[in-house]
Amino acid sequence: QVVLEESGGDSVQAGGSLRLSCAVHEYTDNANCLGWFRQATGKEIESVATISTSTGQTDYNNSVKGRFTISRDSAKNILYLQMNNLKPGDSAMYHCAADASEILALTGRCPPAQTMDYRGKGTRVTISS
Repeated sequence: QVVLEESGGDSVQAGGSLRLSCAVHEYTDNANCLGWFRQATGKEIESVATISTSTGQTDYNNSVKGRFTISRDSAKNILYLQMNNLKPGDSAMYHCAADASEILALTGRCPPAQTMDYRGKGTRVTISS
């Protein structure tokens, strides 16, 4: 089992920045991949970014490329999402996720964050124009 706890959500104006954090507690499983996904009211869930815990390989949704950066402090077991140049369309509940499956080993890529084995309760981000 992996337990995830997000923090850092807030309300900011467009053009601003936020850094989300996720404490990763690996009790019985080891996460091969970590990621962030988001869900806005009335919209489909979408994967924002993923990172391999072994290689550090990252993958981003096209809508956030160049603005968001996913990173990990392996010593503290904290996952981050640095979000810059925020837009109203980025408003959503953001969840961190962890995957303990063999998908990375089989395909060479992390699965979309919203399909990972474990997820946190989320932290809300609101961007005003």
